[in-house]
Amino acid sequence: MSTGKLCLEHIRPVIDAVDVLNGKWRIPVVVALCESPRRFNELLRDIKNITPRMLAKTLQELEQHELLERVPDTDNPATTIYQISEYGHSIEPLILALTEWGTAHRKRLIGKS
Repeated sequence: MSTGKLCLEHIRPVIDAVDVLNGKWRIPVVVALCESPRRFNELLRDIKNITPRMLAKTLQELEQHELLERVPDTDNPATTIYQISEYGHSIEPLILALTEWGTAHRKRLIGKS
């Protein structure tokens, strides 16, 4: 097997994963929903600086990737609750790893100043 093909076999899955999570708002939305299911307005409140239009677009994209699902609110059927799907829970170890690395990286950079 050529080195180029082996490299591509390792790179392609990473590119696929990054494509799903790419964008300023996808990871924050996933993180928020991993903590607990939320209504649209709760997500707007909890994710600072996201616009309603961008939140709607991000939720739609994450739903297309099957990372979240919409369920009717039992208290108010006209309201939708967004939650991580069963498949979406598979991304939680990655989110935890990113959190740990980001925390360590931030400490490393602050320690150099």
